Amino acid sequence: MKTVITTIALFISLLSFAQEATHTLKVTVPNATSDKGEMVFALNTEATFMKTEPIQSAAIKIVDGVATVTFENVPAGEYSVIVLHDLNGNQRMDFENGMPTENYSVSGGQISYGPPNFGDSKFTLKEDMEMSIRL
Repeated sequence: MKTVITTIALFISLLSFAQEATHTLKVTVPNATSDKGEMVFALNTEATFMKTEPIQSAAIKIVDGVATVTFENVPAGEYSVIVLHDLNGNQRMDFENGMPTENYSVSGGQISYGPPNFGDSKFTLKEDMEMSIRL
């Protein structure tokens, strides 16, 4: 009986070690053109990138041209961050004649004509990390 209890206790303790480690990702935008509106951050995997809701998102107040968000409990993997300076607070990018009217950027800083893509903006999260994204 003692052996069964010891085995069960050992199994339960091993399960706690088998839980997936998570990390913290801190993202700062240091160069907003104004404090008007808010900075919207979206953390995406390849499966969610510009297709569906991000895995985590936040709308952050801009103070002195700087906005910072911390995403917590993020499993290790490949991600991309999209950032939008949402001037009017409608939580989406606005367009005029097909062109964005609000500043945006992605991790990796690769903004070209046309929509951003996951391949150019992806990074690997394998430990707690900090990054800066310029608009």
